[in-house]
Amino acid sequence: MRRDDRAPKPDAPVYEGAERLQKVLAAAGVGSRRACEDLIFRRRVTVNGRVAQLGDKADPSRDVIHVDGERLQADTRLVYLAMNKPRGVVSTMADEKGRTALADFIGNRVEQRVYHVGRLDADSEGLLLLTNDGTLAHKLMHPSYEVLKTYLCEVAGPIPRNLGKRLMAGVELEDGPVRVDSFKLVDSLGKTAQVELSLHEGRKHIVRRLLAEVGHPVARLVRTAIGPIRLGDLRAGRIRRLTNAEVAALFKAVGD
Repeated sequence: MRRDDRAPKPDAPVYEGAERLQKVLAAAGVGSRRACEDLIFRRRVTVNGRVAQLGDKADPSRDVIHVDGERLQADTRLVYLAMNKPRGVVSTMADEKGRTALADFIGNRVEQRVYHVGRLDADSEGLLLLTNDGTLAHKLMHPSYEVLKTYLCEVAGPIPRNLGKRLMAGVELEDGPVRVDSFKLVDSLGKTAQVELSLHEGRKHIVRRLLAEVGHPVARLVRTAIGPIRLGDLRAGRIRRLTNAEVAALFKAVGD
């Protein structure tokens, strides 16, 4: 017997901590409760893959909610931050040697304990993500998800025309081959040049080692993007919260 696709789907499970869906959406910053009710009525909200209906409930700590196909992080206990790490700061929350660390910049700005996603060595600067969402952090760091990181580097010049092709073809390092996903010459000033490259590798000092291997050691390195999140005009040492759209874009980048 052929299944009737028009048949009503079974009710979604309701957990003990569940609340009215429009209240959950409003608390996550989607809009007013009335606006959220309208989104539900127009079938623009799904909970765990099921089109939501007015009257549905959801537990923001357990249910997966999408609005217009974009993942919504409705659990208000989870924190997502972007930081512009200055040069000379170590990528740890606290340092046993007494060096300036990430916690020195966070202070009491957030109540939750957050962790950095990946690292930048002390001599490097730029974008770091900080969160207490361990599942997302793991996916962002794992090479199988191929989340691109973009870097702006000041290197020894001049730059040969074929350098980009060489880097995209792959370079053999002592711990295995590495290739970049994109390369661009930004500026050339005689003995120095600025280049931008993107790759999804996460090995230690990978960008510095790669460019040194091809004869262009790095004098300055700034990470300008992690996946869809860009450093923009965030000043050194400053921290900002990611928007709902940016968090949704991160989930999309790892396939959630």
